[in-house]
Amino acid sequence: MHSSWIILSVTGVYILILALISFLVRRHSRSATNYTTGGGHFPAILISFLMLSEFIGTAVSIGTAQTGFRIGISAAWNLFALALGFLLFAWLLARKYKELGDNTISGVLASNYGERTRIATSLITIFALEIVAVSIYASGGAVLAGVLHIDQTMAIVIVGIVSVVYVSIGGMRSVIYTNVVHASLKYLGLILALGFALGQVGGLSELQARLPERMFDWTAIGWGKIIAWMIAGIGSIFSTQYVIQAVNTVSDSGKAQRACFYCATLMVPFGVGAALVGMCSALLFPEIDSLQAFPHLIAQMNSFTAGLVVAGLAGSLFGTISAVSMGSATLLLRDFYEPFFNPTRADGKSLRFVRLATLIVGLLPILLALLSSEVLTIAFLGKALRASLAVLVLLVFYAPRFGTATGAFLSIIASLFATLGWYLAGNPWGIDNAYIALLTPVLVMTLSHLFRRHTPETAGSVATI
Repeated sequence: MHSSWIILSVTGVYILILALISFLVRRHSRSATNYTTGGGHFPAILISFLMLSEFIGTAVSIGTAQTGFRIGISAAWNLFALALGFLLFAWLLARKYKELGDNTISGVLASNYGERTRIATSLITIFALEIVAVSIYASGGAVLAGVLHIDQTMAIVIVGIVSVVYVSIGGMRSVIYTNVVHASLKYLGLILALGFALGQVGGLSELQARLPERMFDWTAIGWGKIIAWMIAGIGSIFSTQYVIQAVNTVSDSGKAQRACFYCATLMVPFGVGAALVGMCSALLFPEIDSLQAFPHLIAQMNSFTAGLVVAGLAGSLFGTISAVSMGSATLLLRDFYEPFFNPTRADGKSLRFVRLATLIVGLLPILLALLSSEVLTIAFLGKALRASLAVLVLLVFYAPRFGTATGAFLSIIASLFATLGWYLAGNPWGIDNAYIALLTPVLVMTLSHLFRRHTPETAGSVATI
């Protein structure tokens, strides 16, 4: 109990520091626009940490360790896939998003495919982000329950409530500043946890000698899963709302690209470290549930050191939730509230709405998180759903006349139902739902292009079906 209180105290002090940062920058969030954009331009390195913190959240840390516990080092491929996604994003899309100047994914697609595609894009993006939030809460609750020895249901509820209250204080600017702290401490926490774990097993060579050889096979997870992770990871980065918001907070397209390069570079060692933590836990605690691979290891550490690790995990949790909530709330504001309920865009009304929306979208996923166990699988379902939008994003920028506006709209709807249905069916024949998310819009847009009428459509530069 004494140890738990030390860990809780360290984490509590850290959260208070983050709240103080948010409080100090709140003056930059006194309009709806500044609340969702940060109210200025920021250096590329800060934005790289912003994006890094969002993508190495608690779900990825706990999920990678969980998969490393069961399968081994190949669990790191989920971070490799994200790193590759940021490299491709930098080369293909960062400049285009920045030059376009629209900070919503729905606005980008609506520029070519019309208003109904805007609405459909917003809905599937919000749905996908809420699924990501489910995995975040489930993993955050696992950490708190494992370290503090409390009921996991209570832990998830505590994590959810504290997260959304923290997020609503300072808007996008506080998210940027605090995520630099989050990412730095998260990295430190992983290094401390990995150092402790390797010390307990006798070093990397001893780990390799005592674990089955398959645990060190970089492709043990299977090429089907690796490619699925790449599709989901790359696709989600190409079409993630808060990535688009992030690259629009720098002053020019060159800085947007550099931010992506920095982020990709930092992701690779993090993935390897998280997988190794899970592998060490598999050797030290073979009887535990795989979801507890990281939390159970933390519970064995020195109280103060464990407190730093937990604080880093908590910080990344809040950072990711803030990004998810901010992205969803921005879409609700721009695509639903202002067009239908505040057409004059009275700023006071918009600011009140976006603050309330941030709270609501942060609280909704808590119930589903109570039922979640496969954290990494759920996290990548959310990424897979966004991968379908990535197909349309690439078409907008590189083949704007391919397909039709109606085809774009139908592909979004079809992708949602097909991907979710495939996931709920248990990924039949071993085919991951990420493949369904990728192929569905390709098929629908191809058919719409082949059977379109050759008359211009008023929604954009494409023809109607």
